[in-house]
Amino acid sequence: MVRGINRQNIFVEDRDHSRYIKTLGEYKKEITFELYAYCLMGNHLHLLIKEGNEKIGNTMRRIGVSYAYWYNRQYDRSGHLFQGRFKSEPVEDDTYFLTVLRYIHQNPVKAGLVSNTEDYKWSSYNEYYKTSNIVDTNFALQMFSSDKKEAVAELGKFHIEITDSRCLDIDEEKKTPSDKDVRDLALDKYNIDLSKLQNMEQEIQDEIIKYLKKDRGISLRQLSRLTGFTIHRIYKVKV
Repeated sequence: MVRGINRQNIFVEDRDHSRYIKTLGEYKKEITFELYAYCLMGNHLHLLIKEGNEKIGNTMRRIGVSYAYWYNRQYDRSGHLFQGRFKSEPVEDDTYFLTVLRYIHQNPVKAGLVSNTEDYKWSSYNEYYKTSNIVDTNFALQMFSSDKKEAVAELGKFHIEITDSRCLDIDEEKKTPSDKDVRDLALDKYNIDLSKLQNMEQEIQDEIIKYLKKDRGISLRQLSRLTGFTIHRIYKVKV
């Protein structure tokens, strides 16, 4: 997250938003970082990025300097535009990745700027539904389905739910268990084969999913692969 100095606006007109997105795209090609989401608000912005061929701090500095130089010329100003160093946190598991993705896209709705995520012009949300220009959409979409049309539909359902997520803390990284380990966990505790979980009552399904998610830290993608449920279905099970 990057904020304007003294909380001043860093995007005033449409051309400002367009310029920042253009700058992102230019450095993305040069540095080869992956961009999963962005949202440009009036006095701050959010990015979900995977580091490229240089440290993320250097990447953000170069993008910021380039945009600030352009902005200062446009508005006949001088000095710093951004408030200190950007704020960041690591995203190390599937659940938190999707939480951050949705949090970023829902910013304009929570701020009362629009009623629906798709109505906001300056976020990456619509790149998942239309032409992808600078966003790497496949990574998130494949969490929902290998079929793009189905994945897009599931992603839409996922974004409808308004949450109170603050995107602050995450659990320490845990060693990823093998598929056999996960199957054995379900067999040992519930005497149930995960491949047959879809034939069980929903209450039992939810109990097992909750156990594997919360107590054992199994990733959404791994659970989806072993049970046949969509990631959206698994994500919705509260822990």
